[in-house]
Amino acid sequence: MADQRAVSAPEPIVYIDHSDIREGSLDELKAGIQRLVDFIDVREPQLITYSFYIDEEAAKMSVVAVHPDSASLELHMDIGGAEFRKLAHLLTLTAIECYGRPSERALDQLRRKAAALGDGGTVVSIGRFAGFAHLTSGNN
Repeated sequence: MADQRAVSAPEPIVYIDHSDIREGSLDELKAGIQRLVDFIDVREPQLITYSFYIDEEAAKMSVVAVHPDSASLELHMDIGGAEFRKLAHLLTLTAIECYGRPSERALDQLRRKAAALGDGGTVVSIGRFAGFAHLTSGNN
């Protein structure tokens, strides 16, 4: 019985993107990221995690987000689209990786984001072969 519920349960989506930081824009980018994080945090309580990683020496940034399902990723793209574009002049998005099974709409949104913020970088979607997810703790 537990196996049947696991099969029909929504699958989490792990989103990772990679960007090159434009020369001289690090401080402005950091301030913009903090505004973006605050904006998203208030509007998207369903997001499991939303994190930015910056390698200052290499001038690279990665974003990691874990969504409970594809609908959450779609909502994130709808809500955040205008905010993401505010950072476009500070970076060049080079790749988006999506792990899980996003909807066609979500994939289209990711392709449009890559075109708007990037250099035509890749959007890769890879479905899960095997595994499990513990998305809630027993302490709720």
